[in-house]
Amino acid sequence: MRGDALMIIDGSGVITEWSHEATSLLGLPASEVLGLPATGLFTVVKGNHGGEELQLSTRDGRTATCKLWVRPVLRDGAVAWEIGRQSTEPTCGTQADGISESLIEALFTQSPVGLHILDRELRIVRVNTATRALHGVPSESLVGRPLMEVYPVSDPATEESVARRVLERGVPVLDRLVRVRFAADHGGERVFSVSTYRLQDTSGAVLGLAISTVEVTERERAHAHTAILARVRESVGRTLDVVTNCQEAADVLVPGYADILVVEVVDEVVRGEDPPIGPLSRDVPLRRAAFRSRVAEPVHPVGDVRTAPYGTPFGQALSDLRPRLVELSADSAWLAADPPRAEAIHASGAHSLITAPLTLRGTVLGLMSLYRCGQTEPYAEDDVDLTLELAAHTALCIDNARRFTRERTIAATTQRRLLPQSPGPRTAVDTAWLRLPADLGASWFDTIALPGARTALVTGNATGQGISAATTMGQLRTAIHALAALDLEPDELLARLHDTTGRLAEERAALPPADPLHNEELTASCIYGVYDPITRICTIARAGHPAPIVVHPDGTTDICDVPASPLLGCAEDQPRASGSFELAEGSILAFYTATLLPETEKDPGRLRSILSRPDRSLQSLCDDVVYTLGSDPPQGDAALLLSRTSGIAPDHVATWRLTPDATAAGEARALTRRRLTDWELDEESVFTAELIASELATNAVHYGAPPVQLRLILERTLTCEVTDAGSSAPHLRHAPVADEGGRGLFIVSQLAHQWGTRYSENGKTIWAEQSLPPR
Repeated sequence: MRGDALMIIDGSGVITEWSHEATSLLGLPASEVLGLPATGLFTVVKGNHGGEELQLSTRDGRTATCKLWVRPVLRDGAVAWEIGRQSTEPTCGTQADGISESLIEALFTQSPVGLHILDRELRIVRVNTATRALHGVPSESLVGRPLMEVYPVSDPATEESVARRVLERGVPVLDRLVRVRFAADHGGERVFSVSTYRLQDTSGAVLGLAISTVEVTERERAHAHTAILARVRESVGRTLDVVTNCQEAADVLVPGYADILVVEVVDEVVRGEDPPIGPLSRDVPLRRAAFRSRVAEPVHPVGDVRTAPYGTPFGQALSDLRPRLVELSADSAWLAADPPRAEAIHASGAHSLITAPLTLRGTVLGLMSLYRCGQTEPYAEDDVDLTLELAAHTALCIDNARRFTRERTIAATTQRRLLPQSPGPRTAVDTAWLRLPADLGASWFDTIALPGARTALVTGNATGQGISAATTMGQLRTAIHALAALDLEPDELLARLHDTTGRLAEERAALPPADPLHNEELTASCIYGVYDPITRICTIARAGHPAPIVVHPDGTTDICDVPASPLLGCAEDQPRASGSFELAEGSILAFYTATLLPETEKDPGRLRSILSRPDRSLQSLCDDVVYTLGSDPPQGDAALLLSRTSGIAPDHVATWRLTPDATAAGEARALTRRRLTDWELDEESVFTAELIASELATNAVHYGAPPVQLRLILERTLTCEVTDAGSSAPHLRHAPVADEGGRGLFIVSQLAHQWGTRYSENGKTIWAEQSLPPR
């Protein structure tokens, strides 16, 4: 006992300890009072100054009146009460004791911090007024009860373990967050910051614990809301796909913030169209873009399209563009307007709903609905503010994805329209193609009919993305067609196409610096080949493009030995070269873009293996490429052009050497008539062909150089070719009426379907194609 203590009384009121000072004051030895009830020794008298005095009476009627102090102490693990007499003489020590007593009294009567004094068995000895105010329970029902029995903490075992560790080790535990659910809060959860300290007397004996509690529910809710918003901003919007963004929001918010989340988006928005201006009319369809739940299956599957029922919180939120916080119950009148949803709500045990419109700049993109079910705490008003922020960010991400979807759709449509839609049949060449669209680059393919029954085969890839790459591809494809009409050699064609690409790059560099294309490099790869079915020779040139693959009729494959040259449009301008090789009938020639192969594959070995089955149709081979490489997506927009080659029947080609004098025209007419008669062409076609051959032969004799050669080719059209060793270009004249000559090429241009000139190392060839009636 302390030096000024008189006695100690246990919890039942029995005197367990008696001091010498008590003996002097009352004249009773310890042997006569220990074990007796204290109630027979003293009575309480109210003082005049708000204090309390204790009047002690002895057996012989003597009384002693003094001011006493009382404090709880621990004896044998139980709470007891120590009583002492206050000194009336002011000394330094007593002043300090008075200050300490006043401080303790203030802490237990005025402090807003909850205080608990526990004994060594973790039973409550004393609580302050703030503690009683925290849970509305009178202090009389708390004293003497175990702490974990009084407070419904979320994890009692952990909290008791922490308290006993502090009791054993003496190391305080500060600012632990403890969650408690009081019955008076109807399922709501409170959060307290709890600090635990060990109590011991001057001799070091452990008395118990002191626990201070501060409610931080609002602070923690604010922190939790901030964390949720941060996670949504970090996780939602990582892709440029509308539906994916919606599902990302659902994955972040369930189950941490909601038990069920549904995101519905205006159907036009999913397709990339502009969202409607709010408020939303009743007949605008909504597509369920995302659903996530920890308690129930969806009543409407993802992808389902329906309107928001009128007379429900969902319809109201879309009508006035304001969120709704709804307490769900079986008798909610609006549930009758949407029976399937009402049934799902009842089945999930949902009791709280927030539905908020997804709006942006006055437009409506959709609706977000969050549910809480079962024992989860209902939504509060501050949750509405958070939901609005979540909806605003989600709406922004959806709109960004919508804009990208629209741009990608426009780019894909443009590119699809710029590619050959249904190329007609080519002489002695069957083709099939494969295109794997992607957001990066723009690939194209082409087959172009050339005079002399030849076919030009083209594949290329333009750098960039979106609409800019598609337009570049269209410009280059148009340029190739224009250059192919000049019947240039493949290496010369690519050299001129390189110049065209450079001019396009200069135009792009001249754009304003703020334009996104200003600093974007413009280059392209291209491979151009010409197949002649008469000689079965294929001449190919390539610029920054993989070498083509040849599949022989026996199934073996080779990579063509075609000289490489730099990309079109790059700063490095090296001479272009071409390579020629003969193809057996039934061979397959494969042109492909480098983006077709996965990034990990530098060698087309797997592609060669897929194509080494010449017995299959070309379209089947294209499908096989997709099936095999499908698990490894291409590096960008990719294309594959397959061409199966054959020859022209020898009896459909006739070649003669003409006499290089005035008799050449008559000789050409006679040879033409005789051969066309053997080919059983009609008289009108024969007469027209005679006249064309005569005029071309005359032009070669007058303006060319020997030798002069006439060649007729019969396929879908009739081609007449006259070759000479001269290099002068033919010129189409419109001769005056008085002139006797100069109308040869004019006559040819009027009779032929098309005509032109091509040059070779040995001279030039003037050709004319004549359409034939169906045979």
